[in-house]
Amino acid sequence: MPRKARIDAPGALQHIICRGIDRCDIFIDQRDKKGFLERLVRVLLESQTPCYAWALLNNHFHLLLKTGNVPISTLMRRLLTGYAITFNLRHKRAGHLFQNRYKSILCQEDNYLLELVRYIHLNPLRAGLVDSMHQLDQYSYCGHSVLLGIHSNDWQDADYVLRLFGKMLPVSRGRQRSCNRPFQD
Repeated sequence: MPRKARIDAPGALQHIICRGIDRCDIFIDQRDKKGFLERLVRVLLESQTPCYAWALLNNHFHLLLKTGNVPISTLMRRLLTGYAITFNLRHKRAGHLFQNRYKSILCQEDNYLLELVRYIHLNPLRAGLVDSMHQLDQYSYCGHSVLLGIHSNDWQDADYVLRLFGKMLPVSRGRQRSCNRPFQD
């Protein structure tokens, strides 16, 4: 039976979730995470796909992307195939790395966007990769620290997300950090 086609169009907001096969780790160490991020950055920049939130955990990852000039399916095929080949060679293994297809959940771009950013960025805390909000603020494998201005990258659209929290950057970052609902300045 053929798989159902994914709904995708330029401007569509997609929550992407991808797990390791049998929930096994897809990131064994920091080198794996850094390699995955390098590949992700390259694919996002080449395809001009905005990324609003992301988190790498040991056995899965989350991305919040807005479809750009390239369909998400093309972007994900390039990302996942390249990473799986590199991972398998590096760790001397064979076979599938990822469980089934990645999940892609079409999202509305209103108040749900902020909740989804929070949900994705709090995953490392919920998974026990960090023990506190302070450690999450410093965590390199999640977009939370970029929104706070602690880490920076040129591929996460932090400005777009922060504008949803308010017009003034320090106020926006404070609201994002405390997870308050946005309100008018």
